[in-house]
Amino acid sequence: MPMQMGFRWYGEGNDSISLSDIKQIPGVTSIVWALHHKQPGEVWEKEEIAEVKKQLDEYGFNMDVVESVNVHDDIKVGLPTRDKYIENYIQTIRNLKEFGVKVICYNFMPIFDWTRTDLFHPVGDGSTALYYEKSKIHDDPKEMADYILNNLNGMTFPGWEPERMARLDELFELYRPVTKEKLWENLKYFLEAIMPVCRECDIKMAIHQDDPPWDIFGLPRLLVDEAAIERFLKMVDDPYNCLTLCSGSLGANPNNNVADMVRKHCDRIAFAHIRNVKHFENGDFSEASHRDCDGDTGIVDIVKAYHDCGYEGYIRPDHGRHLWGEKCRPGYGLYDRALGIMYIWGIWDMLDKMGK
Repeated sequence: MPMQMGFRWYGEGNDSISLSDIKQIPGVTSIVWALHHKQPGEVWEKEEIAEVKKQLDEYGFNMDVVESVNVHDDIKVGLPTRDKYIENYIQTIRNLKEFGVKVICYNFMPIFDWTRTDLFHPVGDGSTALYYEKSKIHDDPKEMADYILNNLNGMTFPGWEPERMARLDELFELYRPVTKEKLWENLKYFLEAIMPVCRECDIKMAIHQDDPPWDIFGLPRLLVDEAAIERFLKMVDDPYNCLTLCSGSLGANPNNNVADMVRKHCDRIAFAHIRNVKHFENGDFSEASHRDCDGDTGIVDIVKAYHDCGYEGYIRPDHGRHLWGEKCRPGYGLYDRALGIMYIWGIWDMLDKMGK
């Protein structure tokens, strides 16, 4: 069985793209979904999950991968109230099992899920893409947060819930005593608490790397390079403690060799995000098309590494450019992600033909 191609969809009434559109992209079998109206820490109820399943069933898609069941800040900070939120998380895992979910993609990033300074940066060919301008990341994050919230076109983004962002000062105060080592301890506590339930439910927890992979605004970042991934997998050495390996998040640092990480940890990669990044000498980076030569991430080598390992897990194209005047959620348009899927399949099919 080859890799299983997915497409991230934000749900009915919350996405400019329809399931009918996605159905027309060759080889997509899995919708990467979530309940985007839920706040971190809330239980995902069976009735809500069933409604999504009904929508996906109509088009023959599976709901094997959910992204994101976000982790409550009290768990990340390590407050006494974390046990209550871990119990809620466990109940959500049990509810997801009822509908055949196999993988939960999540992250452990403090406050911000991902950081960009320009959501619609001109690439030079008429399209735009997400962009990170290093000099714009100052000590005060409010300007960046307001910019992102004001450019989501009324759509939701996990990790950028307006309710949470309205409490930015409070959140920074909450995280003030949390050192990098303390964050590692809190991640370990969380994983050790849920692993027995993951085994019982046959659901893999797949952590997404920090984006970008370095500390920002004085907040510690954990999943940033090979050494950190090694530490994470050994810290809770369980086959249900896995990775969502994101070529774009890791690839933002030119020193990270994602293909090497794939080869080394393939058996612990439950989910793969394929995204291309172009670096600039001053530390800025821009997202690019999936075509290998348009960025510096090594997309061909990465896909070949998955193929060489006999990867049968879930994969999806990550952020795409905004093409042909499409009005969409930043990074999540239809056209460039569909092109990305066909590029990934082209590499995979050629490797199959070559027998390599």
